[in-house]
Amino acid sequence: MWLDRLNKMIDINKLKDKTVLIIGLGGVGGNALESIVRMGINNVIIVDNDVIDITNLNRQLLSLNSNIGKLKIDVAKERVLDINPNCNIITINKFIDSSNILDLFNYNIDYVIDACDTITTKILLIEECIKRNIKIISCMGTGNKFHPELLEITKLKDTTYDPIAKLLRNKLKGKDIMVVCSTEKPIEIKDRIPGSNSLVPNTAGILCASYVVNDILKEE
Repeated sequence: MWLDRLNKMIDINKLKDKTVLIIGLGGVGGNALESIVRMGINNVIIVDNDVIDITNLNRQLLSLNSNIGKLKIDVAKERVLDINPNCNIITINKFIDSSNILDLFNYNIDYVIDACDTITTKILLIEECIKRNIKIISCMGTGNKFHPELLEITKLKDTTYDPIAKLLRNKLKGKDIMVVCSTEKPIEIKDRIPGSNSLVPNTAGILCASYVVNDILKEE
């Protein structure tokens, strides 16, 4: 079994009992989820209120022609249980804002992967995690970028060429966190809505998962 082979390489017991919350199941969140589940983390909470759309097909792991119109959390749960039937997965079909963010913390969470697009939600999530001493990795912008090799796991204060990171630095002064961010300068386009592809968001999701997994494994 693949979990047995994984256990020979690492102490999978360190991973399996941790609980990871992922908010946002797009290109970043879908790959973060896939990676942590395949690494043996057994307790996962996923948060998203969106459905799979035809425009997601170019980049999002969960998106197929056969599941367009289905809730992302439902598709994600089915996929996770097909990978590991023993995974304890909780689905939350909500848009998270100030009225309901505290509901997320009714669960015993060890790590949070922030893969959402809404700035106000990011700020609320980060502030609440800091307050509760919960480790969080937050993904910055991946739009209009084409070089996944320029992504890195770094501190928010050390980020460059990222408007989301710049905004968060201003809003969260003195509250530094770990982020996944690219050093690539985004391509300028006339459309105000950033374009996205299968390269950068998916790699960013894997890096978010890598931060969580390696942080767990380094614990005594």
